[in-house]
Amino acid sequence: MLVIAAPAAVSWLGISRGWAQSPAASGPATLAEQLSTEEHLRKPGWWPTKGSVAREEFVGNQTCASCHPNVVTEQKESAMARTATRAGDAKWLRANNLDYTLGPFTYKTSISGDVATYSVSDQERTISGPLTWSFGIRMGQSYFFDHAGHTYLVPLTYYPDPKVFTFTVDQPHTVPVSLEKAVGRALTDSELRGCFDCHTTNGTVGGRFDPEHSTPGVTCEACHGPGKDHIAAAKSGLAEQGTTMILNPRQLNPVQSVDFCGACHRTWWDVALAQDVGPRSLRFPAYRLENSRCWGKGDARLTCIACHDPHQPLVRETAPYDVRCLTCHVSKGEKPTADHPGKACPTATKDCASCHMPQYKVVDIPVKFTDHQIRVVREGEALPK
Repeated sequence: MLVIAAPAAVSWLGISRGWAQSPAASGPATLAEQLSTEEHLRKPGWWPTKGSVAREEFVGNQTCASCHPNVVTEQKESAMARTATRAGDAKWLRANNLDYTLGPFTYKTSISGDVATYSVSDQERTISGPLTWSFGIRMGQSYFFDHAGHTYLVPLTYYPDPKVFTFTVDQPHTVPVSLEKAVGRALTDSELRGCFDCHTTNGTVGGRFDPEHSTPGVTCEACHGPGKDHIAAAKSGLAEQGTTMILNPRQLNPVQSVDFCGACHRTWWDVALAQDVGPRSLRFPAYRLENSRCWGKGDARLTCIACHDPHQPLVRETAPYDVRCLTCHVSKGEKPTADHPGKACPTATKDCASCHMPQYKVVDIPVKFTDHQIRVVREGEALPK
């Protein structure tokens, strides 16, 4: 599912942080160490969505597979690897043609060969043409349409869990005032770049936005950085030197690690400065996680990659995550220790996340998100901000 206006595309540097008077009252204990994505991008070194490296510095997944075949093969099956495709290859669109009526407007899609055609009609006129790109695969799949010199976000998204087409996230749930408005919302240049920077690899190179030559999906180099120098060192027998020429996110400290994933999933500061707090923030796990009491002063056992291997498909069942909870919490009948400071749950011995990380439906879209603000959930309690 597409989240419009990725952090790197929004300028928040002029917004004061003064409202966060004290970390204890207004945010996590690590607040002073955390940064917005835009601040990270201003620092030297690789960071997701950096966009400053020349295209020829990227080598592609096939080259990475020459040394890391198993990891590359596994990663291709992840949702991250399939989060952007040409529209004609869009999985959900090929399986479910759009046929939707909104007021006087009828929306349809059809696919012939590798071309997906989109049309909007008001019974008197029709605007139609090929869709260009699809974004998202797991939570929802959204589409782009080029028309009259602009790229439009189609106002309807396919949501695979409820198996329906309905309004795209953050789009008005109203009947358009004209056929031209019904086509979708024209995206700004910064919004377009934000979409491609997070859903494709090397969509921006050398500081220039070049989506047509981007690599669909999040591939190795989207996170690890361009591999040309790393590969050259490895081929020269300088393996140890080569490890310094590629980024291994596992070497980041806990705060940096969560901010790293937040480059596309939004960091704590990205969400706070955009004032996307409350139920809307359920879509942004880094923000919710760092608001957890468990987060404390930052703990490597509670980062994004501690629970989710970015090289593998997301595990959606709760039971497999129990082992992660027990890296901090003791089992029933045991007493907390320095290494395992978390008390044993008095209620259950399995499926921890089903109670302590419940799912909630986000306003206006038919999707439930897991709340990463880990806590004891009490009946009737309001959702924490």
